Amino acid sequence: MGGCITASAWAQADKGETSVDKTVDLNPVVVTGTGTHQRLKNTPAPVSVITANEIKRAGITDFQQAMTMMVPSLSFSPNAMGSYLMMNGLSNKYVLILINGRKVTGDISGNIDISQIDMSRVKRIEVLNGAASSLYGSDAIAGVINIITNQPKEEVSFTTNSRYTRKNQFSQGLNLDIAKGKLASYTAYKYDHSDGWQNSGLTVDKNDDIVETLDQLSIGYSMNNFSQQFTYDATDKLSFYANGGYYWRMTDRPIKREGMAGGNDYNTHYEGYNWGTGAKYKLNNRSSIQLDYVGNNYTSRYKYMLATGDYQAGDYAFTKRQKFHDAELKGIFGFTTNSTTVFGIDYRQDILVRPDADVDKGVYTLSGYGQHEVKLWNHFTGIVGARYDYHEQAGGRFTPKVAAMYNIGNFNVRATYAAGFRAPGLDELYYSMFKKMGSKYTISIGDEDLKPEHSNYYSVNMEYRTNRFSASVTGYLNYLTDMVSSKVTAFNDLPADQQQLLKNEFPELADLSSTKNVNLKEYINFEKATVRGFEVSLSGNPFAGFTLNGNYTYAYARGKGEEGWQNIQRSIRHTATVSGNYVHSWGDYTMNLNLNARLQSKCYYPGDADGDAPGYGIWNINTRHSFDCFSGFFLEPGIGVENIFNKRDMRPLTKNFTLYSPGRMLVVSLTLKLKN
Repeated sequence: MGGCITASAWAQADKGETSVDKTVDLNPVVVTGTGTHQRLKNTPAPVSVITANEIKRAGITDFQQAMTMMVPSLSFSPNAMGSYLMMNGLSNKYVLILINGRKVTGDISGNIDISQIDMSRVKRIEVLNGAASSLYGSDAIAGVINIITNQPKEEVSFTTNSRYTRKNQFSQGLNLDIAKGKLASYTAYKYDHSDGWQNSGLTVDKNDDIVETLDQLSIGYSMNNFSQQFTYDATDKLSFYANGGYYWRMTDRPIKREGMAGGNDYNTHYEGYNWGTGAKYKLNNRSSIQLDYVGNNYTSRYKYMLATGDYQAGDYAFTKRQKFHDAELKGIFGFTTNSTTVFGIDYRQDILVRPDADVDKGVYTLSGYGQHEVKLWNHFTGIVGARYDYHEQAGGRFTPKVAAMYNIGNFNVRATYAAGFRAPGLDELYYSMFKKMGSKYTISIGDEDLKPEHSNYYSVNMEYRTNRFSASVTGYLNYLTDMVSSKVTAFNDLPADQQQLLKNEFPELADLSSTKNVNLKEYINFEKATVRGFEVSLSGNPFAGFTLNGNYTYAYARGKGEEGWQNIQRSIRHTATVSGNYVHSWGDYTMNLNLNARLQSKCYYPGDADGDAPGYGIWNINTRHSFDCFSGFFLEPGIGVENIFNKRDMRPLTKNFTLYSPGRMLVVSLTLKLKN
């Protein structure tokens, strides 16, 4: 979904999504590109939008699946250490994920735990490619994903959504909304479960023999996610909100067994609390001031299944806690008829507690930013913005942004330059850890003198749109320098004096009979990278009731380290997504038929003995059947098939994977909404 896409949809009757009359230009309001609310067709910064209707019609209830099947610039590699996200050839640490403009925190080995994202409240998802640090600060180098949630205004609304498919993959969501006068309450709960699965059930042992294993390609889990928000409109100008949430997830990994490879002696437990509050005051129709605060406390633990060391079966062991606080004061002003100006100050604090890495640290970032958008001569819109961030450990960073859009008739031409930066993570700065992984040991050492990473992003977008058809082409260049990477050296290859220093710092080394399986991992600045690519998007309504979308992304991602230039690990050169949707009504019954696919080339793992991960093509079909003939409720059952052509990766588990599907799956779902 490259460029600034106009979605097309079918107008709905007042009674709900049960009638189809005519095509309309959906053209939603978006905020991610400029930080202000404006129509998608008018934003100078190219933004891709996925609406709740598109997600629903595809039969998708999971954030990762929605992004995989609808946004070709994104890819995921799920494993025991979380889902590894890539965006246009750059890794997850360069992608900023937001919910209503607020940062999502809580990671597993550097991978944001995206299971925290509840799709039942999603109104739309906005994807902004390239650097966006001038508005959003650190981490927004590859792009920004902003999840906008919905707040219905019905007096009382209750909805339940259920979904089930093979491998006991089950989800159940409940939403209750109550709006009365000036006060409103929004409650959401979701439960998810999967048994996990193997495909081949084989692995390669230390003797390079193919043996059976207990380990799973996709790890089983159970999860609960609860959120609550209250809003209060004190006057026509002044409003308040307060929210909170609780997240709990436990993996369900196979237990170790005598005579079998694989298995584990513990499961991993993740728990998170989040809270927030804020107020907004409207000075007039185009100007407002708002104050927001959010907090998050995310903890991971081991729960032992077998007696191991000092722990008995059933015991919990604390492993890591991450805390995040963010307070922002923001003003939006319409000083003139044709301009919008934004000013803001932001204070953030990140805290990491990890005993086995000898880390109990916190750092703050203090930021100030401004942006001015002006429309000139009826055809030209320009943006100039800048941000200054002071990171307690890494120092200051200035990030400017310039964007322009020229519009004539149905054509838009956009150009953007944006600087980006990323402050080193607390792990990269402070880790001092000795950890066993399988039969090998790794010593991880951070560096408090690491420099921030920075980037320069350039893009040109051309777009043609009508109410029934849109086409968009975007070309971009993203240059990164001072990249933080890791240098791995065998312990036995280190100078004698450095070996002795490490032995003094890590007494565990003295307990080993040999150090030949010990490596030193050091975080350093030395890499640079270049990503060149383009994106093509087409969307149209060939005939009444039918919508067709196609998106293609090409990303040539190369990084330079000590071994010279090579493909960035986990980057993918070619990716495409396709979807077709047909909807038709007969009285109180509406049928929706959706076909969607993702096709991608191989995933690069340069220098890895197991080689690259092969490409794949996955096709899904989903039908939904809406009945509005009942007086007290609205009913919508669904049935579909995922992975129609039964594509599976049957290689041993030691290989690199991008396709994790267990094969063809029948999917059934049911939505029930009570009427007022």
